[in-house]
Amino acid sequence: MATKKKTLEDITKHELVPEHIILSDKEKKDILKKYQLEQNQFPRILDTDPVCLHIGAKPGKILKITRKSHTANKAVSYRLVVESSK
Repeated sequence: MATKKKTLEDITKHELVPEHIILSDKEKKDILKKYQLEQNQFPRILDTDPVCLHIGAKPGKILKITRKSHTANKAVSYRLVVESSK
């Protein structure tokens, strides 16, 4: 069990894991308005995803994910956190 916890602690530091940020309610509202989308139109990420577990992302929250890009320097995407059916 200690090994699993250690893995979760270190996962966001891995070079292949992009930065994940939980948007505030105001930021979420602004993004929905900016892109003229409904919440359910965003790509989804499960609340059991290791990064979601590590950062405490709960269902209904939107994550801003920033990846390194060879062509654009950085690429931003968004994911809606949904509950896993377990």
